[in-house]
Amino acid sequence: MDSPVTALAAAVRRRRTALGLTQGELADLADCSERFVYMLERGKRSIQLAKTLDVLRVLGLGLRVVSGAGTIVDEGPGMSS
Repeated sequence: MDSPVTALAAAVRRRRTALGLTQGELADLADCSERFVYMLERGKRSIQLAKTLDVLRVLGLGLRVVSGAGTIVDEGPGMSS
């Protein structure tokens, strides 16, 4: 089973490529560096959450916060079940 960080990295990479964006184009749209997008897609664990959320917003993605039992605790915008 993939870690949540690895799963997030893969989701970002899949969505970016599905949209036909380069890492540089995504970085420009999310107002971050190309290196940040690269590190996010590589699954770096110490990335900045605010920048990550900007990237997800540009890609039309969001995050869910769940308890250890898998119960949804909070949902971001557009993440209803």
